[in-house]
Amino acid sequence: MSKLFSELNVKSVRFRNRIITSPMCMYSAEDGFASDWHLVHYGSRAMGGAGTVMLEATAVCADGRIGVGDLGIWKDEHIAPLAKIAAFIKARGSVAAIQLAHAGRKGSTWASGAESHALMPEDQDGWEVIAPSAIPFSPDMQVPREMTHEDIMAIRKSFSDAAVRALKAGFDLIEIHSAHGYLLNEFSSPIPNRRTDNYGGNRENRTRLLFEVIEDVKKVWPEELPIAVRISATDWVEEGWTSDDSVWLSLRLAAAGVDLVDVSTGGTVPKAKIPVGPGYQLPFAAAIKRAVKDTLLVGTVGLITNAQQAETILVNGDADFVLIAREFLRNPYFPLHAAKELRSEIPVPKPYELAF
Repeated sequence: MSKLFSELNVKSVRFRNRIITSPMCMYSAEDGFASDWHLVHYGSRAMGGAGTVMLEATAVCADGRIGVGDLGIWKDEHIAPLAKIAAFIKARGSVAAIQLAHAGRKGSTWASGAESHALMPEDQDGWEVIAPSAIPFSPDMQVPREMTHEDIMAIRKSFSDAAVRALKAGFDLIEIHSAHGYLLNEFSSPIPNRRTDNYGGNRENRTRLLFEVIEDVKKVWPEELPIAVRISATDWVEEGWTSDDSVWLSLRLAAAGVDLVDVSTGGTVPKAKIPVGPGYQLPFAAAIKRAVKDTLLVGTVGLITNAQQAETILVNGDADFVLIAREFLRNPYFPLHAAKELRSEIPVPKPYELAF
């Protein structure tokens, strides 16, 4: 059995392999509601053998969406269609996971695939965006309103309420989105956060909201179910968040009772010079893994596109999970093909047995 297809138990949850469908925004919801489109999209990845199927960034409040087509979990009515998806994923042997998110200053956009543009509050379907400081992401986007203490408390409640709904919907793993320049990442990075109160200044203060959200979520999320946090390990710009900061943060996440850190990079500023290529984010995950050892599981993402590449990452001890994004868009059955290549046993849906 290859390392990629080895089982792993995390608290009460059994992961049948180390492959996670990385959360990718689909911009295909209306008023936050999941539809049959989402059921087929996520269900096919479970049919294809993914150990974990993680739903896209799912907004914890209506004005926390990246775009008008984002999935939502800000009201109880969202639970039933999400529960249908979670049940299907679990029935196919995968772990059902969901990413809880708030877009912050990068919200209020219209997006479809690779196309997007900002919506202003006065535009149809646009809304006011908030952020740690009144600094826009780019010149063509809104100047966000600087958050008050009351806003911060409301955001904390939105995340904990969303965790309750995720539990009711049947998800076994939640991931708190603190990456890619969205709200919690905006607080952590010194570039968008110029506050002078207890949520600004040094990195302890700038990460305060993230740890408050984790603490609030842990109060409502069962102790036997795991929690993940996605981070951007670097801003890819000078005077921004660094790899060393991420090692420091990951050690604190382990101490706070987080089970998995999902290591991505970038998204805080536009036009950062990022050396994109196969496994380009792996060194950041590997550095974190060396530091946290067995106190925290580490996931890596970033142009992981073939079985041997994924296997080598795990055999080398650079990560515990691989998160696969674009390759899953091209091939929902990537794990079934990878298992055959690595000569590993993996359950194949009976109607597909002749193909594999």
